[in-house]
Amino acid sequence: MRIAVVGGGASGIMAAYSAAENGAEVTLFERNEKLGKKVYISGKGRCNVTNDSDPAVHMSNVVRNGRFLFSAYKALSPKELIACIESAGTPLKTERGDRVFPVSDKSSDILSALRRLLSYYPLEIKLNERVLSLEKKGDVFFLRTEKEGYTFDKVILCTGGFTYQATGSTGDGYSFARAFGHSVTELCPALVGLRGDIPVELAGLTLKNVTLSARKGENVIAEEFGEMLFTHSGISGPIVLTMSSKVNRIPLSELSFAIDLKPAITKETLNDRLLREFQAAPNKALKNILPELMPRSLISFYLEKAKVAADIPAHSVTKEDRLRLVSVMKALPVSVLGFEAFNGAIVTSGGVSVTEIDPKDMQSKLVPGLYFAGELLDVDALTGGFNLQIAFSTGYLAGMRAAKS
Repeated sequence: MRIAVVGGGASGIMAAYSAAENGAEVTLFERNEKLGKKVYISGKGRCNVTNDSDPAVHMSNVVRNGRFLFSAYKALSPKELIACIESAGTPLKTERGDRVFPVSDKSSDILSALRRLLSYYPLEIKLNERVLSLEKKGDVFFLRTEKEGYTFDKVILCTGGFTYQATGSTGDGYSFARAFGHSVTELCPALVGLRGDIPVELAGLTLKNVTLSARKGENVIAEEFGEMLFTHSGISGPIVLTMSSKVNRIPLSELSFAIDLKPAITKETLNDRLLREFQAAPNKALKNILPELMPRSLISFYLEKAKVAADIPAHSVTKEDRLRLVSVMKALPVSVLGFEAFNGAIVTSGGVSVTEIDPKDMQSKLVPGLYFAGELLDVDALTGGFNLQIAFSTGYLAGMRAAKS
C-alpha cells in the first residue's frame, strides 16, 4: 500500500507515523526545508501540545463540528498522545488549565520527539518539495511536485489552514479539495485580535478580571471573563481571542462590544462605592478619584464615554452623572471594526466540509482513497492545546485507516 502524506505539520507527521506503523509504504511531502514549522512557533515557542483532560472537555472547547471528532479522539486520546511523545524521549508537564508543555519549554523538543517517531519506520520524507497538482485516474493518484511526478494508492491531505502563511499554510489543500469536488466552507481567522478605533494612549494597557461581552440587539451572543489588552490597532488578549472564534460567523456590524470593568460588583454596590468616594473627598476632581477604581490611563477614555467632565469636583457630580458613571463602568463600549488579518490568527475557522468526510476514518465520501486531517478541516477549537490535539488525532486516524483499509 503506497500512501502519500501531503504536508509535514502536526497532522501530517502523525498521519505518516500512523500509516507506517500499520504497514504502509509512506512518502511524506513537505514544501519547507524542515518539518513542523508551525509546531515550532506554537505556544510562543513553548508548544502547548495538548490539554491533559478528558475528551469531553476537549469537545466542549471545539467551536465548530465537535461531534465529527469522536472517532479521532478514540483513535488517539490526549493521554495517549502524551504517552506517545514521552515514549519518544520528550518529558512533558501540565500547567494551569491542564495545558501540556515540554518540561524544557522548548517546542524544538516536541519536534525532536515527532522526528524520532518517524525514524522508527522506513518511510520517505521529501523536504523542499511542494506538491503542485493532484489527480486520480482509476484507482491511482497522480501527484506532481516541483521536482517530479509520483503515483500512489492513497493520499492524505494535511496541508494546514490559511494562518501563519510564512510556514507554508497558503491554502493549497483547499484547491486540491475543490478540484476533487469537495466544498470548502467560508474561511475566517479564529483566535485573533479585533481591530477597533482605540485611542493611542491605551495601547499596551492590560485589563485583568474583566468581562468582555458581544451583543446582537438585546441578546448576549458571547461573554468572556479574564484578561485582555489594548493594542495599537484594537483589542487582544485571551478573552478577545476566545471571543473572536465565537463571533467570526456573525457580521460585526450587527454586534456591539462592551467591557464590564467590575464584573464582581453589582451596579447598586458600585453606586454606593462612588458615593463614599465622593463624600470622602468632595473637592477632589473626578479624574483624581477614579484611579481607585481603574487604571489611570483608562480614565479619559472612560469619562468621554460617560460624558462627564474630568475636572469636575466630586460635590458637583449630579445623580444623573453618577448613574452614567456606574453604567459605563459596567459596560464600557468598544468600537470593533473587524478582525486582524489571517497572519495574525492562531487558527483558521472553516475548511473542507466535514459533511463530505467520513468521521470514522477521515476518508472522502466523494473520492475513495483520499483522506483529510488537521486544520484543513472545518473544525476549530479554543486555546489550550485543543487545536494541536485535533491535528494529531485526525492525522493518526487517517493514517491508520488508510493503511488498514
